[in-house]
This record gives sequence, C-alpha cells and structure tokens, in this order.
Amino acid sequence: MLVNSKQGNLISIRDRGLLYGDGVFRTIRALHGKAQHWPLHYQKLQHDCTALGIVCPDFALLSAELDRLLTQHPDGVVKLIVTRGLGMNGQGMRGYAPSAQATPTHIWDISPLPAYPVDRARRGIKARLCQLRLSQQPRLAGIKHLNRLENVLAAAESDDADIAEGLLMDAESNVIEGIRSNLFLVSQGKLITPDLSRCGVAGVQRDRVMAWASQYNMPLQVRDIRLDEVLHADEIFVVNSVIVLWPVRELEQRCWTAFPVAERIQHYFNEQSAR
Repeated sequence: MLVNSKQGNLISIRDRGLLYGDGVFRTIRALHGKAQHWPLHYQKLQHDCTALGIVCPDFALLSAELDRLLTQHPDGVVKLIVTRGLGMNGQGMRGYAPSAQATPTHIWDISPLPAYPVDRARRGIKARLCQLRLSQQPRLAGIKHLNRLENVLAAAESDDADIAEGLLMDAESNVIEGIRSNLFLVSQGKLITPDLSRCGVAGVQRDRVMAWASQYNMPLQVRDIRLDEVLHADEIFVVNSVIVLWPVRELEQRCWTAFPVAERIQHYFNEQSAR
C-alpha cells in the first residue's frame, strides 16, 4: 500500500475521507503487470475530483506510482483513493465546510483477483432485486465518491451465495444499476442503459460498452428503465472493471438462456485485452 507516495497503511483520523466520505476512488484490474484501461480510469478520476472541487493528483505521478506497485504485484485488483485530505500543515478541518487550503491524500491498495466461478461469464449469473432504493442527488450522480453506504446496505440484504449481483432502483422505481456494476439491456435490436443523471455511478466499463455500440453501429439508448422492461428484455448483462461482463440468466423468476450480443461484446473486450 502507498499513502501519499510512501509505503505504509496509515492516514490521519482527521482526514476528510474518513470523517465525511469526502473523496473519490477508482477500481482497476491488473493483469501481467498492466493496469487495464488506466488512462480511462484517470479521466474518470479527474472528472470526479473536479466535480467535488478536489485537486486531482498529476497523471505522471500516479502512473509512476502505479508502475511501482505493479512491479511488486503484477496481478490483482488495484484501488486508488483520493480524499480532500487535511488542512495546511497537516491539521484537521472541523466542520463540513471544506477549506480551499486542503491538501489531498491519495492512497493505492492492491488485493488478489477474486476467484469468481469461470462460468459466470459464459452461462450468466443469478441476480436479485434489492429492497433498498437509491436516493437522488444530481450533484453526485455518476461520481464514484467514497460514501457507498447505500451499496453496503443493499449488499447486506442477502447472503445467498448463488446470487451474484443485486439490481438497485431509485425512489421513482427506475432501475439504475447493480450494487457494484452498470446495467445494460438488449431489446428489439437496441442496446439500452439507465440514465444516471440523478443517481448511480458511471463506470469505465459502461463507457467501453457504449463505445463498442458506436463502433459497431448498434443503436444505443440512455434513458429511464422500468423493471417490467428489464424483465421483458431479450438480454441483460452487467459490467464493471473487475468482472468485465456477466450476462444475467435469472432475475425475479425470469430466465434467459442465450446472450448473443453480450458474447459479441465479451469477444471484443477479450481481443482488446490481448493487445
């Protein structure tokens, strides 16, 4: 683990990331010493830091630190956290109001790749509908900020090992995303993904699927989606940077057995990773 470019695992108890969840993060898959899609992750990091008014660490600095980390740990799940940090001279800042003099903290951590069953990518997963509803806050929509309590509580609803993901709706019953993933539907030859302008996280893999649709001329819609439309879709799949892409084979007593579009995207992703 690196904290502000130094080996270690300690931060101040007055760091605003700890006190208020005042920060952002990225989760990156590392294979054979290479961080998958690092430039895209940095663009997201920069966007999210800017949205919260946090100074984003320099790309060259972070890239050098990432290379250093991957030299020691070539495979794994890399997490990069950037918090608003501390005030001048390393002093804490009481109260919610952020100071313009804050010195950001950045943290690197790496853990082993999860040992997911290999057939999840081929046969698909069983998913559930979460009881928790996402709150709407357009100022935070799309941002991967540190306050993930809604996801924590949604994940705690079930301990069924056969269920690999939960789908979250907002207070208006729009289906938004998975607990840890972005959602896509295939319906009547169109690719559809939820509108994230009010809540939800816009991940790198979501952008990559949307770029694939543009490259291969598949109609794409970004809009509100109701549960009934999800259950009547021709295909459903979820994506994130660690799992890459999992088709959904079962949700709310609805079952799917064929995933032709998901398989095409998987093939494309596999080709990109092999380059």
